[in-house]
Amino acid sequence: MFSFKKFVVEQDRCAMKIGTDGVLLGAWTPIENNPFSILDIGTGTGIIALMLAQRSHAEQIDALEIDDEAYEQATDNFENSPWSDRLFCFHAGLDEFVEEPEDEYDLIVSNPPFYSEDYKTENEQRDLARFQDAMPFEDLIEAAALLLSENGIFSVIIPFKEEEIFLALAAAYELHPIKITRVKGTPTSEIKRSLLAFCRNENDTVLEEELTIETARHIYTPEYIELTKDFYLKM
Repeated sequence: MFSFKKFVVEQDRCAMKIGTDGVLLGAWTPIENNPFSILDIGTGTGIIALMLAQRSHAEQIDALEIDDEAYEQATDNFENSPWSDRLFCFHAGLDEFVEEPEDEYDLIVSNPPFYSEDYKTENEQRDLARFQDAMPFEDLIEAAALLLSENGIFSVIIPFKEEEIFLALAAAYELHPIKITRVKGTPTSEIKRSLLAFCRNENDTVLEEELTIETARHIYTPEYIELTKDFYLKM
């Protein structure tokens, strides 16, 4: 069990446990467009949807999860949260979901599976959660382009080494970056992750920033504390 300031997340049935990536995306995702409807693709424990329920006034927060166990866990986490009336989890893959799209969404978020290398473990459930072949970037971007409302925002966290490819794919679907934050663990470490936010309208200026998580083990930077303090108990 993982306790945040305003909600609790059970994660014993999920292959992908709560990690920094999900929390970063949930806290960082721009909500300046005051979304009425939100979609979290590949919700896992439901952490990002729950964080956005806390941060926004969105009345419809849908989540998508293909894995049986994770779907059940996310549903339980939603029902046990203060925002159970606004959160709903669909047990479906992205391909099924976009076949009959019911709604457009003002905000679409995803912490997608990353590991596109050939490396696989013996645990199929964990592989599904972690590997890009379960949900290739292009499928994700195509779905976002289809489901995003006119003034909607699409927000992801991906490995920094994939940033260039992701931006090029997004451009092909006429999704344009509005904000890019590159994340590294410590001041001396390499950039590991890219937080990317897109919209349909081309922008003259893209807000580009760098975020360092800690200066030493468990000594967090003021920027990281500011970003996550509404969620982590000890911030």
